[in-house]
Amino acid sequence: MKENKKTEKQHVDFDYQSFEKEAIKLLKEGKELGGKNGVLAPLIKRLVEAGLEGEMNHHLKNKEPGNRRNGKMSKQVKTAFGPVVINTPRDRNSTFQPETLPKRETVLGEALDHKVISLYGKGMSYSDIIEHIEELYGLTVSKSCLTEITDQIIEDIRMWQNRELETVYPFVWMDAVHYKVKEHGAIVTKAVYVVIGCNRQGEKDVLGLYVGQAEAASFWLGVLSDLRNRGVKDIFVACIDNLNGFSKAIQASFPQTDVQLCVIHQVRNSLNQVYHKDRAAMVASLKNIYKAPSKQQAEVALLQLEEQWGKKYPAIVKSWLTNWDLLSNFFNYPPEIRKAIYTTNIIESFNSQLRKITKSKRVFSSDMALLKLLYLTIQDILKGWKKPISGWKMILSQLTIIFANRMSIP
Repeated sequence: MKENKKTEKQHVDFDYQSFEKEAIKLLKEGKELGGKNGVLAPLIKRLVEAGLEGEMNHHLKNKEPGNRRNGKMSKQVKTAFGPVVINTPRDRNSTFQPETLPKRETVLGEALDHKVISLYGKGMSYSDIIEHIEELYGLTVSKSCLTEITDQIIEDIRMWQNRELETVYPFVWMDAVHYKVKEHGAIVTKAVYVVIGCNRQGEKDVLGLYVGQAEAASFWLGVLSDLRNRGVKDIFVACIDNLNGFSKAIQASFPQTDVQLCVIHQVRNSLNQVYHKDRAAMVASLKNIYKAPSKQQAEVALLQLEEQWGKKYPAIVKSWLTNWDLLSNFFNYPPEIRKAIYTTNIIESFNSQLRKITKSKRVFSSDMALLKLLYLTIQDILKGWKKPISGWKMILSQLTIIFANRMSIP
């Protein structure tokens, strides 16, 4: 038991008082904090080497009787305070695998960087991360340091945004989610344009993420152009909300694409205008339309809606009649496909997952700060998107018949 305490003590002991005196002396002499000969370099060196020695003691005590020390190996390691030469102890059997500074690692703090990025990706604020790191590791880091760490993923974001896409996506869902962002000293509302696609294997993927001003059809036209530039040649059905001009932007970029307005959006917008006493009856009338087994029967229910509610709620009836061509496209497909395209619920569910992570961030400091968090969140969400969408085998057989000439576009 005493020996264990000695090992632990050797692992963490460091003469901070002696170092403090030495550091103050060097600072008075004009030495810099960072750099090869900086004041902090000896501290980093001593702390790391003390940790390595403690690990070696533990390794020799608990494993492989007869194994012993076999000198040291030096390597230069990059740190936030400049390069430092670290002497790593070796054992005769070469079985020592240090954790303080793993073999072949030449950048100190990579593990900490990964931890910071992981915490940031879970929606923690910089203040919370600073507190967490200090409590867990006894280290104090600044907000500027955290920014530098999370900025490491900017290049990953750019590569992801510009990656080549597949040529054909049978279904694509498009929507925007809104956030507050600081811009030129003011707080403005930004729209994050999200595109989710389902490929010919039935697998979902986030095809693009774009930050712009308040949602507009003109910006969506740029998004669609980007999809084309990255290799998309055809989309069978695009599922969208009823943004003015959105459908025209799609048809300008992908003329063969069927546009399906989200029926659930239409229903919600209608019910928002209904008195509470009429809601149940209105819900029944609307269900008779979009739950109808055929387009002809749906149009009969639409006429009944006009007869029953036209005088009391003329705006609701007018909206359904005006949008009917794009609301009813899903009736042109078998029930299995209808289920996938009549609503944008897939992307709304995705957006709700984004909001869960971002809810603690009332205002983002920049577009890039927003993108960094959303990108990390998306990478986490994508881990759960390994399986094809429900009923894909049946859907695929139907698509192969309906879009026989377009399914095999190279």
